Amino acid sequence: MTDLPSARPRAPFFSSGPCAKRPGWSLQNLKTESLGRSHRAKLGKARLKLAIDLTREVLEVPTDYRIGIVPASDTGAVEMVLWSMLGARPVDMLAWESFGEGWVTDVVKQLRLPDARVISAAYGELPDLSQVDTKTRDVVFTWNGTTSGVRVPNADWIAADREGLTICDATSAAFAQKLDFAKLDVVTFSWQKVLGGEAAHGMLILSPRAVERLETYKPAWPLPKIFRMTKGGKLIEGIFQGETINTPSMLAVEDYIDALEWAKSIGGLDALVAKADANAKVVHDWAAKTPWIANLAKDPATASNTSVCLVVADPDVVAKGPEAVAQVAKGITAALDKEGVAFDIGAYRDAPPGLRIWCGATVEQSDLEALTPWLDWAFAQEKAKLAKAA
Repeated sequence: MTDLPSARPRAPFFSSGPCAKRPGWSLQNLKTESLGRSHRAKLGKARLKLAIDLTREVLEVPTDYRIGIVPASDTGAVEMVLWSMLGARPVDMLAWESFGEGWVTDVVKQLRLPDARVISAAYGELPDLSQVDTKTRDVVFTWNGTTSGVRVPNADWIAADREGLTICDATSAAFAQKLDFAKLDVVTFSWQKVLGGEAAHGMLILSPRAVERLETYKPAWPLPKIFRMTKGGKLIEGIFQGETINTPSMLAVEDYIDALEWAKSIGGLDALVAKADANAKVVHDWAAKTPWIANLAKDPATASNTSVCLVVADPDVVAKGPEAVAQVAKGITAALDKEGVAFDIGAYRDAPPGLRIWCGATVEQSDLEALTPWLDWAFAQEKAKLAKAA
């Protein structure tokens, strides 16, 4: 294939974070009254509280769960929880991609919890969830592996009568996959994923059981100010009413509010999930019928509908070894970037060489349909280069 495909994606933004802005997004659409004002002023706190309230409405968070805006994106939210809550009982750490591995490092090498058990799997697979003791132990896991494209299919493996806490990093799942809050005690995510918001702010959702842990357990190690959620043995409720620990970007807050209001306008959570499902189906269906590419997720039931991860599977390329596979994958991403057809679709640096295409709700299905012929075109160019070099 040498001729350029005739159609181009309208919006070539397929990055897995920060992700594409919502359709119709414009800086001029954002409200600006809070800009240049203190986030602790009445107006600032009201806008922060609105962001929390809209999060609850769109994400369908139970009324007795607290929602707070915290520093340092999803990473900050997870770190706050790991350092503030773990150590009260043994913990199972699940890892099947880089971010889960990062949480394992924190718990095993930094906190050095003696009762931490690691249950892991290779990229493209899920760990054996039947090994997880959700009855008596705490559990830390990612709902959707952003860098592997593998997600848990549901929360059926979590005990309803659990004694420990379930701590879920849901950053690339929230707003695109139904989270079973009845089975989740802590949920974290960031604005820059499914809703295409700006980076640096994290969201922390706590069940009543998680609040109880915070109020009854004191870790053996000191906590920096940025991690502290209690004072005098009681939850600092202001954090969950818009009184943030540190200074947030009100411009980013207004952008998040805009995204949430857009989500409401198209039908809320059901519509967001449906959009992501339809988007991912375009890529999954194309991969299933295309010999040179394969889904990194081994089991279709666990394949992500947001961060779709793909690997080069062409027999001629694979036969030349891992370096050739990596060369072709990098060549495809570079060629499509140069053409202005697809930006930032390379696999995560710690993942197997390949492609990663974001299919969240802010991406349009028509753009993904326009993208796949370009992927075929770019592969043909790169394979020809490889053959010529040989």
